Amino acid sequence: MNLIFYYENMDVSLSPTALTRQADGEVLARARNLTARYGKHTVLSDISLDIRRGEVLTILGGSGCGKTTLLKHFIGLMTPAEGSIEIFGRDWGTLDEAEREVIRARIGVLFQNGALLGSKTLAVNVAVPLEMHTNLSDDVIARVVRLKLHQVGLEQAAGNLPSELSGGMRKRAGLARALALDPQLLFCDEPSAGLDPPTSHALDDLLLRLRGQLGLTIVVITHEIASIKRIADKIAFLDKGRLAFHGALQQAFDENIQPVVRFFKEGEINGSV
Repeated sequence: MNLIFYYENMDVSLSPTALTRQADGEVLARARNLTARYGKHTVLSDISLDIRRGEVLTILGGSGCGKTTLLKHFIGLMTPAEGSIEIFGRDWGTLDEAEREVIRARIGVLFQNGALLGSKTLAVNVAVPLEMHTNLSDDVIARVVRLKLHQVGLEQAAGNLPSELSGGMRKRAGLARALALDPQLLFCDEPSAGLDPPTSHALDDLLLRLRGQLGLTIVVITHEIASIKRIADKIAFLDKGRLAFHGALQQAFDENIQPVVRFFKEGEINGSV
């Protein structure tokens, strides 16, 4: 279905169904033998990893292990030193700028600090991707913005500035903007950072609810052990720039997978890692 036609004819009181649905398990993104460097310093080494439709994948590991660097490669902000990143079956490295823009419109990103425009209302912040990537009329954009804020429980705060909101509300506002174009794939960089446990739990519940409602595939970078246990279908554990484990959450508790087990045990003692 055409996105513009869909929004011009939608009932904003209803959550939209995914515009295109394919079987769970399809590979939406993959890293193949990815090596990343900053100058002469190797940050990631020979990473091979699939992200499959419908799953919640958490990427975890100690500070400096390359989690955010991996995220930047998946969303096209960095170019591999070696290996490749494929997104929706296309190699980032082979795309021209116009093709990259088409791919970016199918990806949502919730940044760690929300990355909201501080001088603009929530409604204006959420409208930015729609104004940049669609030809929707102002009236239709306003309706979409209202829907997206409704989906994250912030419809009544549309006229507020980010500074007028709590930390948890700013994260939800950033999420509304990340969802503005109905992405198939959502990346979240430390979504629980700086939040108290109840607010963090509520944000996890929201992500899971939106996954079910919108058919999202979600990748979460996090240090929060409780959050990982609540939301993860699979985990990818990075240890000193290498992929030490990639698999189902429960498999990570196998005593034979020592780096992951140690990570979880330390996290249970300290609350996060």
